[in-house]
Amino acid sequence: MLYRAVSPFLFFFLLSLASYAQQGTEGNYTSSATRPVLLEEGNTGIDSSKGVLNLRECLRYALKNQPALNQSYIDQSVATQNNRLALSGWLPQLSGSASLAHYFQSPISVYPVNGILTPYYEGSFDYSIPTFSATQTIFSPDVLLAVKAAKLNKYYAQQNTEGVKIELVSDVSKAFYNLLLSIQQVSVYRQDTARLKKNQSDAYNQYLSGVADKVDYKQATISLNNSLTQLKTESEAIQAKYALLKQFMGYPSDKPFTVKFDTTQMMQDIYIDTLEMLQFEKRIEYQELQTAKRIARETTMYYQEDFLPTLSAFYNYDQEYEAPHFSDLYNKAFPYSLLGVQLNIPIFTGFKRTDNVRKAKLEEKRMDWDEVNLKLSIYSEYRQAIANYKSNFYNLQEQHENMQTAQEVYDIVKLQYREGIKPYLDVIVAESDLQTSEINYLNALFQLLESKIDLEKALGDIPTEI
Repeated sequence: MLYRAVSPFLFFFLLSLASYAQQGTEGNYTSSATRPVLLEEGNTGIDSSKGVLNLRECLRYALKNQPALNQSYIDQSVATQNNRLALSGWLPQLSGSASLAHYFQSPISVYPVNGILTPYYEGSFDYSIPTFSATQTIFSPDVLLAVKAAKLNKYYAQQNTEGVKIELVSDVSKAFYNLLLSIQQVSVYRQDTARLKKNQSDAYNQYLSGVADKVDYKQATISLNNSLTQLKTESEAIQAKYALLKQFMGYPSDKPFTVKFDTTQMMQDIYIDTLEMLQFEKRIEYQELQTAKRIARETTMYYQEDFLPTLSAFYNYDQEYEAPHFSDLYNKAFPYSLLGVQLNIPIFTGFKRTDNVRKAKLEEKRMDWDEVNLKLSIYSEYRQAIANYKSNFYNLQEQHENMQTAQEVYDIVKLQYREGIKPYLDVIVAESDLQTSEINYLNALFQLLESKIDLEKALGDIPTEI
């Protein structure tokens, strides 16, 4: 009997299940290969057992282990679950209930008998009614909005993850280059210190032999102490920059590693096509805004269609038990069931629909101005980035020439000093110029690499698949 009672509802269940599965397929914007996969603990994505990482390996590690990026992957999963929750209204809603009641006084109904209203006791003292009910939404503006917005919400979450990746690649690359700059500066200071120690030794020997006075030796000592101070300062800064790089990578703070780099590859990486035209559509911020505008448009259409009725089918099956005594309550059942449709028409809601439509249109208009402002911001960022890149590229060429000239001048002055032609003050000046030119060259090189990253970011060309 129960099977025959619920069989009319099976048609609605199968129909809604097929529609729900079809909507889930339409909402999938990406293939399974690009879906986020959360790493298990200890899976770093690279083999860092040797503790020596280059830039590409640092980026790979960061794209697997950085906390903010993994949080964005979780946000994608949350968006998927929210879509499933919203679409659940399209599936049948099944419920069951049961009641048990005992009347201390039997209900009375009054019927006219020969023109006189006469009360009659009716029913039994004990009742029990198990109930099965099912409803199936056939049409609803709420469910329609959920179907349309599901794929957009999922796509927006994916775009947000892509934005996090872009920022992560930019931050890790800059931190890596900043660390290399300090390492290279330490190398320069060490070479400078070695030269100054040799100069101090030569000045001291000349002082002992009476060729030079004590001033040259004292000046050499002052220059050496200054160089040692710079070496110490920059050496200590390296540890802080390692810590910053670890933070961006999501690398454990208690596990040390060192960085390595290919000078030849680094010099090749400084070049970029400065004639590439700016395309707003390549920027992830612009893509996110376009998706947000589409979601806002669907919301406006939802409020415009809010006057549409809600249509649903329902089915109820009750199995009633009655008896004058509780011991006989479940001896006999009196089942009944019904199948029908329900139509709800919103006639007047206090101007709620029209006010919601006006509000949604205002939000769309505000997003149009957001797009104008975003384009202005992107263009300004692009012009600033390309100006910095070009100026840093020119500066690198000039500083390279200065460094070569300073090295040549230092070698000549040092030789002339040993021959007694030049005073030691000229050696100090030449050595200082050489050190400054080397540091300036390194600064120019790494500033150029960082400005290239900014230009790639402005153009929307930063790769996120390493």
